[in-house]
Amino acid sequence: MMDLVEIFPAFLLVFVRVTSFFLMMPLFSYRTVPTTFKVGFGFFLAVIMFIEMDAPALEIDGVYYLLIIKEALIGILLGFIAYLIMSAIQTAGGFIDFQMGFGMVNVMDPQTGAQSPLMGQYLNIISLFFLLMVNGHHLIIDGIYYSYQFIPLDQAWLPLGSEHLLQYVLKSFSTMFLIALQMSLPVVGCLFLVDVALGITARTFPQLNIFVVGIPLKIGVSLVILMVVMSTMMAVVSQIFETMLTTMRGLLHLFGGL
Repeated sequence: MMDLVEIFPAFLLVFVRVTSFFLMMPLFSYRTVPTTFKVGFGFFLAVIMFIEMDAPALEIDGVYYLLIIKEALIGILLGFIAYLIMSAIQTAGGFIDFQMGFGMVNVMDPQTGAQSPLMGQYLNIISLFFLLMVNGHHLIIDGIYYSYQFIPLDQAWLPLGSEHLLQYVLKSFSTMFLIALQMSLPVVGCLFLVDVALGITARTFPQLNIFVVGIPLKIGVSLVILMVVMSTMMAVVSQIFETMLTTMRGLLHLFGGL
């Protein structure tokens, strides 16, 4: 019993980091995933991680409560960075919706409970299937699994006020928009050409009601272009997964002061 009492504080820190990571990370943080599954999976993953690490002996005192806050911040920030990069898919869908004429149309996302663009939700579902197909969720879990190589349990501080950390987060934010632009550019570019052609047609044939013709034409063209460039979009989605893992690894380096 004494051994369990000695190792419990360190195990609790591991459990806090894992469960707080599941609060924000893609796929595992969705509302459709039962809370009991999240807690149970986090518990067993924490047990596996704790068995394989050389955990220090800790005492429950004032410093220990600061360590709990630090572990929760690490998990939440890692999950937030992963979620930020993955949100590029819905941002790309928002760009496409605006050009298609679906800018006012939003659907309820049952996974997050928030309003999301129509095409963004469609691309997000396909990307999640692609993520599961290539075992990307295993790589995401690896990110929290190997985080203790960079940030040990007994590290009592995080460089949250570091200039390099703020620049890194802003760079990740800009990278998300750049990837979203790459995903939406084929469809948005083609729809821009359609708008130009409709404008020329409206000037050439003033008696033609261009608004009645233009909206279904833009929708049809965008759907055709989506079918043509879907394989290219999945290549960009694979780039998103790679960027997400690289960004998480870089954030761990900054947290660990490496």
